[in-house]
Amino acid sequence: MGGQERSKKSSAKNKRKPARKQVGKPNRIESALLKKVSRRDFIKKAAIGAAGVGVAAYALSRLKFYGGSHDMRAESNIFKGDAPKEPWKWSKEAQYYMNFGKDTQCLLCPNSCRLEPGDRGICRGRVNIGGTMYSLVYGNPCAVHIDPIEKKPLFHFLPTTKSFSIATAGCNLRCLNCQNWQISQFRPEDTENSEMFPGAVVQNAIASSSKSIAYTYSEPSTFFEYMFDTAKLAHQQGLKNVWVTSGYINPEPLAELCQYLDAANVDLKSFSNSIYSKLNGASLDPVLRTLKLLKEKQKWFEVTWLAVPTWTDDMDMIREGMEWCYKNLGPDYPVHFSRFSPLYKLTNLPYTSVSTLESARKVAMDAGLKYVYIGNVPGHDAENTYCPKCGAIVIGRKGYSIDTSNFEDGHCRKCGESIAGVWK
Repeated sequence: MGGQERSKKSSAKNKRKPARKQVGKPNRIESALLKKVSRRDFIKKAAIGAAGVGVAAYALSRLKFYGGSHDMRAESNIFKGDAPKEPWKWSKEAQYYMNFGKDTQCLLCPNSCRLEPGDRGICRGRVNIGGTMYSLVYGNPCAVHIDPIEKKPLFHFLPTTKSFSIATAGCNLRCLNCQNWQISQFRPEDTENSEMFPGAVVQNAIASSSKSIAYTYSEPSTFFEYMFDTAKLAHQQGLKNVWVTSGYINPEPLAELCQYLDAANVDLKSFSNSIYSKLNGASLDPVLRTLKLLKEKQKWFEVTWLAVPTWTDDMDMIREGMEWCYKNLGPDYPVHFSRFSPLYKLTNLPYTSVSTLESARKVAMDAGLKYVYIGNVPGHDAENTYCPKCGAIVIGRKGYSIDTSNFEDGHCRKCGESIAGVWK
């Protein structure tokens, strides 16, 4: 998944641009797959969530796992003959693909799925129907929450504000340690969804007093069309857009998204191609390319490294990764070392030790990074933001309780040092 944030429960002429309309109408079976939520019910749930109970985490149903082999190569195969016979209401023609006769090849992410008619891509949400590639996750989120922005985690972006957070089913990775596998590793037909097209997402975000919309929990790149259209409308209404991601996307769609993107949290899952392949079903270089492109586009981003015992907790590898970050990104983009919880296919492993996280933080700071945090250890001192000049706590954190008394207009109140980030 993009981020470690848990959900509560070719040539230009070959690129196909979608008609900006909804495709098809739902039949009875499709209608049964999508539960509509009235505005009154939504606002009621949002009010409860704002009080701290949580918002509209839509339950999952019919949990049938597809691609269940532990062999990553087998899991990464496309799904032959698994596409619907025709588009449904929540379909939209994909923005990035090529045609080869009736075959299609997706250009959205490095997987480059080539699909014959009737096939479904690795992400489970993109299909070839009659020689046209469709996204099946346009306007049918399976998770909707109102979260503190710190949960993304984003510590240097509009602190103390709320972010209206959505996800759809599917993911283009196969992480053995996925925290949201019940939605990321399922088809949209296999999750309980809510109808919420881009305009409704923006309206609900405004009604919830959120300052941003976060595309999160699964891998938002796989619902690119839905995210892009929502983000464009959000900017028109003065809302910010947050992308919580694995960073596994091609440069052209990312550059297009950056028109409306305000912040991102990118998982750097390791600094080894071999581990990326075995643990995540992916590769390292596209993620590094994403980080460099975000910097080039002058977008605020923060990096999360999940320290998975025996997989990504090696200090030599962490040192190599942090030195790359310093050299290529500079010292100001924060890094979060996050504690692993034994879930999904790695339940045999222990929780990451706090001492390992502390060692990783020291390695990153020794490499020259100014803002390094420890995540999933509530109450740890490394949740705080420290002034890199005088060492004062400028933003204190205990979970989602935030103290900004030593922070003013992006500066340390004690010594006046500028703190990197987006503060208003």
